[in-house]
Amino acid sequence: MDQKIISLAAEKTPDRLQKFLQTLKEDDLANLLQNQAVRGKAAGALLRAIFKGSPCSEEAGALRRLKIYICCIHLVESGDLQKEVASEIIGLLMLEAHNFPGSFLVKLAKEFVGAIKEGSLTNGKSLELLPIILTALVANKENLDYGKGELSGEECKKQLINTLCSGRWDQQYVVQLTSMFKDVPLTAEEVEFVVEKVLRMFGKLNLQEIPPLVYQLLVLSSKGSRRRALEGIIAFFNELDKRHNEEQSGDELLDLVTVPSGELRHVEGTIILHIVFAIKLDCELGRELLKHLKAGQQGDFSNNICPFSIALLLSVTRIQRFEEQKSLVVKSFKDRQLLQSSKFLQNLVPHRSCVSTMILEVVKNSVHSWDHVTQGLVEFGFILMDSYGPKKTLDGKSIEMSSGLSKIPNQHACKLGANILLETFKIHEMIRQEILEQVLNRVVTRASSPISHFLDLLSSIIMYAPLVLQSCSSKITETFDYFSFLPLQTVQGLLKAVQPLLKISMSVRDSLILVLRKAMFASQLDARKSAVAGFLLLLKNFKVLGSLSSSQCSQSISVSQVHVDVHSRYNSVANETFCLEIIDSLRRCLGQQADVRLMLYEGFYDVLRRNSQLANSIMQTLLSLKQFYEPEPDVLPPLKLEACILTKGDQISLQEPLDHLLCCVQHCLVWSKSRVIPLQQEEEEEEEELYQELEDMLESITSRMIKSELEDFELDKSADFSQSTGVGIKNSICASLVMGICEVLIEYNFSISNFSKNKFEEVLSLFMCYKKLSDILNEKAGKGKTKTANKMESFWSMKFVSDLLTALFRVLLWRYTSIPTSVEDLGKKEKGKSISLLCLEGLQKVLGAVSLFYQPKIQHFLRALDVTDNEGEEAEDSISHRAAFQIRQFQRSLLNLLSSQEEDFNSKEALLLVTVLSNLSKLLEPSSPQFVQMLSWTSKICKENSQEDPSFCKGLMNLLFSLHVLYKSPVTLLRDLSQDIHGHLGDIDEDVEVEKTDHFAMVNLRTAAPTVCLLVLSQAEKVLEEVDWLITKLKGQVSQEIVSEEPSSQAARPHHAIEKAIIMQLGTLLTFFHELVQTALPSGSCVDILLKDLCKMYTILTALVRYYLQVCQSAGGIPKNMEKLVKLSGSHLTPLCYSFISYIQNKKSQSLKCAGEKKGKAAAVATAMARVLRETKPIPNLIFAIEQYEKFLIHLSKKSKVNLMQHMKLSTSRDFKIKGNILDMVLRDEEADEPEEGTASEHEGQNKEPAKKKRKKE
Repeated sequence: MDQKIISLAAEKTPDRLQKFLQTLKEDDLANLLQNQAVRGKAAGALLRAIFKGSPCSEEAGALRRLKIYICCIHLVESGDLQKEVASEIIGLLMLEAHNFPGSFLVKLAKEFVGAIKEGSLTNGKSLELLPIILTALVANKENLDYGKGELSGEECKKQLINTLCSGRWDQQYVVQLTSMFKDVPLTAEEVEFVVEKVLRMFGKLNLQEIPPLVYQLLVLSSKGSRRRALEGIIAFFNELDKRHNEEQSGDELLDLVTVPSGELRHVEGTIILHIVFAIKLDCELGRELLKHLKAGQQGDFSNNICPFSIALLLSVTRIQRFEEQKSLVVKSFKDRQLLQSSKFLQNLVPHRSCVSTMILEVVKNSVHSWDHVTQGLVEFGFILMDSYGPKKTLDGKSIEMSSGLSKIPNQHACKLGANILLETFKIHEMIRQEILEQVLNRVVTRASSPISHFLDLLSSIIMYAPLVLQSCSSKITETFDYFSFLPLQTVQGLLKAVQPLLKISMSVRDSLILVLRKAMFASQLDARKSAVAGFLLLLKNFKVLGSLSSSQCSQSISVSQVHVDVHSRYNSVANETFCLEIIDSLRRCLGQQADVRLMLYEGFYDVLRRNSQLANSIMQTLLSLKQFYEPEPDVLPPLKLEACILTKGDQISLQEPLDHLLCCVQHCLVWSKSRVIPLQQEEEEEEEELYQELEDMLESITSRMIKSELEDFELDKSADFSQSTGVGIKNSICASLVMGICEVLIEYNFSISNFSKNKFEEVLSLFMCYKKLSDILNEKAGKGKTKTANKMESFWSMKFVSDLLTALFRVLLWRYTSIPTSVEDLGKKEKGKSISLLCLEGLQKVLGAVSLFYQPKIQHFLRALDVTDNEGEEAEDSISHRAAFQIRQFQRSLLNLLSSQEEDFNSKEALLLVTVLSNLSKLLEPSSPQFVQMLSWTSKICKENSQEDPSFCKGLMNLLFSLHVLYKSPVTLLRDLSQDIHGHLGDIDEDVEVEKTDHFAMVNLRTAAPTVCLLVLSQAEKVLEEVDWLITKLKGQVSQEIVSEEPSSQAARPHHAIEKAIIMQLGTLLTFFHELVQTALPSGSCVDILLKDLCKMYTILTALVRYYLQVCQSAGGIPKNMEKLVKLSGSHLTPLCYSFISYIQNKKSQSLKCAGEKKGKAAAVATAMARVLRETKPIPNLIFAIEQYEKFLIHLSKKSKVNLMQHMKLSTSRDFKIKGNILDMVLRDEEADEPEEGTASEHEGQNKEPAKKKRKKE
């Protein structure tokens, strides 16, 4: 039968074929086709013949064709056919689909949709036909029966897609279905519908099935909904990461059901690759990704910015620039800083994840073959370090702070860049060489800029894996060749960084020694100094057998590195020979310039402490002191200062830094006597004689320096210290040496004194010698002479200073808190400062230093201060408790001072006490009761005490504000203070007498302006910045909601709490400005800053109005409190602003008139005019800001159907015309009064209204 059908199909006309097919039953025909197809015998030819004999022009033929078509679909889906046969049949069916009438196409499409919804598909092969059928349906121009009505082909397709996406999809066909839609002509709405369906299916698939689905989704998104597709992918993996992290940190049993970490990271890596590839083909997709992440910065941070999205962003850096990532990081740090400094914001905005934590998590995840992310990480790390590293100042020094305490966002960003590079270096072996090379390149090529952050990174890298870096040692040795051209500071940092590598790499050490030996004889001074620095470093770190262990020894090396060390020729015996060779090289420095010798003397003490077996060699070298020592015991002075000065013609310079040499001798001698000699079992006679000789010299120098007068050094009051003469330069150098020697001897005698009275008397005598010379130099400097001696740094070591402070600090604390200044003996005052005041200064400096540089040890410091401390209570007491105990003592002192008579009030002491209290209050936890007590106490002091000293008032008010912002918003405080300022300074309308309020006694006629006025304006500006930040955040969130979904009436006001808080803040600030713009402020900074802050106030009001324009329709209008705020601004602020402008203009004309009447008319007028121009410069900006506000209010009124302009009185300030007659009169006459009065009269009507609202004195 099959042969007959095929032979009839070969005829030219199909008539006989049609007749024959009509004689067959449809089931027989279908069975025949099925048998042929299963056997693989000419199924294609038979199917062509059947289609040829079943024309769609006849109803019977069309029905037969439909029946066979459906039969073929089932046959392909059955899986019984060979692959080639199935492909052939599918190909034929694709070609025949366009021949069907529209009604049959609908039936075929419904057949597919039903099979998909019911899950009756077996292998999904037939799904290739559905796009063809739907495309044919769209091309059909007839109206078709669909359901209960008639629809066009396009509408039928839409209904079918809706039905398909609303139904259930079998898990195994999701990828095929998504792939199928890319071949279907879809409208934007249909694409969005399909994309949403695919995104919903993510959670129902196995992890390994998601990458191919994402690929198909990205291809589909080229038709539209790119942003929604990206949002869905990012949100899904963000949620997956969160769940994974929770399971890992939770119960161990959960590990049985969680997704393995490696598998999840590999899937994420594959998906990132798919997205990057898609962005390369479709740039619009990349732009949508950046828009999405930008919206995340402004709106809800947690939904958009996550480790997965950051990794994705870093991967597309080959295509897009890094600006987005940089701004993301810095904005995150700025937002975090803003939140930390404001309790008001903390209450409104939930805690946000730190972006640096997320980026470092990306680094950790990149170990799972994320090579495409790794390169981006490295580039990003260097960009952060380059962009936000320490900057060079005018004097060439860099602005840097302790890394643990830096709170500036840029410093955090630089630190993050270093952490990214360090962690990437640890994880990825392949990229280590590139990171090291780039760091070294920056160290060498940017020597003139601050590069301490790169040196710190290099040190961390080498510390992590010195053995690994042996393979990159050639890069390090290449850098050594540039030593002669690098600044000394850079060389020292570089040497310190590579120090661990020197211990385990013979080639690196040998290369360094060769470079240093060459540099020792270089023509450049810096090169020779670098050589000394390098040799000293080697001496410190190559320990000789028997040397003492020290906490300051070089960093420890891991077990594997020790193994290398033991089995190489680097051992203690070899080290001794090596070190002695270096000392011999360094002895040659004793014939070089003073700067080189000075470095040597400063370094020997550190070498001795770390390598104590070199003591004898070092002390022998220091015996060069003998050539400057007068051995005769009666000769004064005991040292030959003349020999230390070099004279070459007219040039006089220091040849031997004798003070530094003596300092080195005393440090080495004291340390050796206390540490090295007691541990030596058999002390050599030669060594003992050496130490004794040096001791005798120091003893003799001390006694003879005490006996010496300044005349012995030719440095009495009549001596010349000017820098313009040779004698003056020589005397200045000698004075510097004598003062340095006195300092060195003071420390030496204190160190060996064992608290004996005789030694302390010698110490005091030496200090008197130092002081006499210091006073002479200060006196000469006061007369216009150059001040030289006092510029030098102190020779006192930190140990000596700490020993002194340890002995004196408790005395200082006890003395100040126990003996009031008022009862102290007035005879003990020195230069206007009492001993108590000096004690307080010492306390303040110590507390400041500890707070700034030793914050991690602050608890130990506070514990040490508490003399009544019990061991058992140590663990219980928090920092807040201990700080509060100290605060109470200083509170009592300040209260005593404030309660004293006015003539006994010492403003310097009061200001120091406030500074101490400020330092201590920073240690209190804002949520602790101690903090609340401190705030209420400070507030009470400000309210009840009236002091006219501006500096004390400023310090106390600053303390109040710094505490208040961490407790709640300071807007009510600002309002009260503005009323006080208004009451004391009076009104701009002289006819109005203002009722005086007395909220804060600290505000008085002397302090109200500019002190308190500038402080409150500064705080108001900070509040405005916070409100501006909140409005920007709200706008971002609204934008995200509009993009992601249609606004619903149920969630009309999701941000009600934040909106209410913004309106309340602005309302209270408005009353604050209402008071200040009526205040008769003095000309100058107060007026200038008030105008700028008013401009900012109106700009932020405009931003709020624009926000409501954005949400007005979806939110169902604007809230009532917003209407009240607008009404308040129209009645209480805008008219008064114009009155205030008139007041400023009137003052301007008066000042110009007064200046014109003075002598020296031209100069006085020019000065007055310059001041007036400066003060009136912000006025046009303010008027523009007001008019912008009113412009957008009109738009909002139209949109919200609420008349917001009914309380606004439009200004006439910019409605003007030039009057020719007045202009001629002005040009003829210098009198400018009439135009000024005319300007003021324009606002006369406005001036009347606010006058009614002022508080009158009853």
